[in-house]
Amino acid sequence: MADAHKRKKDSDLSGPVRGSPVKRPRLEDIGPEDDDEDEQKPKVKVDPAQAANRSKQCPYLDTINRHLLDFDFEKLCSVSLTRINVYACLVCGKYFQGRGTNTHAYTHSVAEAHHVFLNLQTLKFYCLPDNYEIIDSSLDDIKYVLNPVFSQRDIRNLDKEDQKMSRTVDGTIYAPGI
Repeated sequence: MADAHKRKKDSDLSGPVRGSPVKRPRLEDIGPEDDDEDEQKPKVKVDPAQAANRSKQCPYLDTINRHLLDFDFEKLCSVSLTRINVYACLVCGKYFQGRGTNTHAYTHSVAEAHHVFLNLQTLKFYCLPDNYEIIDSSLDDIKYVLNPVFSQRDIRNLDKEDQKMSRTVDGTIYAPGI
């Protein structure tokens, strides 16, 4: 009876061609290092000194529009709505996935001529479609806006009575942050 049951199972799994499975085999979980198009290695060997020099001299830093950057939105791709491997375009402020050649960020950089992107998880800046990291201290203010860091002293002073008050355009006085 066990042999008949086993033969029935085998026949249920065979497709139109004898012995071919009806269902596709289950794929094993792919780790983030396999799925990440972000980590594509360049095929041309570059001198490390030349690469460091290139990463510090990005000609597109003047295209960054700090007024359009708003990191209060949910960090997901504006095209695919995924939260994995999201980059912010520092020219228009939109979020896109990936950095490889077949990604939304790469397509946006080519189509709109927007070249400077920020990885929202690692806080590293990249120039697309050239795909090199930008290392420049003038971008530290953008990192701070994305991920502000406060000291214990700053936190203690939040509730003090001598808090600096601000005025709106029409002259109304208010406490910032409230």
